[in-house]
Amino acid sequence: MFDLPIRSVMERKKLIIAKPQVSVSQAARLMATKNAGAVLVVEGHQLVGIFTERDVVFRVIAPGLDPNKTLLSEVMTANPKTLSPNECYGHALVIMQENGFRHVPVVEDGHAIGIVSSRNAMDPDLEEFIADQRRREYYQ
Repeated sequence: MFDLPIRSVMERKKLIIAKPQVSVSQAARLMATKNAGAVLVVEGHQLVGIFTERDVVFRVIAPGLDPNKTLLSEVMTANPKTLSPNECYGHALVIMQENGFRHVPVVEDGHAIGIVSSRNAMDPDLEEFIADQRRREYYQ
């Protein structure tokens, strides 16, 4: 699984794209409708951010912001790391683990075409994969 290209494991059906001017509550409703954990924020055809379920908790609810009045542009992660659909899924997992996030936008020719999640790897091999990666880094 870890050698598969991201294109073959990314979640196209759960891809949600919204403009920066969309409210957090609107985005949350979209996420609930598709049972998705993230929204890609796009201006024109350019990916400008990502907004996740964790952002709802830590950037909106915890500080007491009104989700009906708060825009995605105010609480999204701007300029997120992205991956190509041709990179291997194992590389995506390493990027997520090293950076402490669970979703990475997949971009091709400058356009967001999907999203890959650590949830795609909920598999017993995941722990072994991360342990192998850490061993390789240690012995380099």
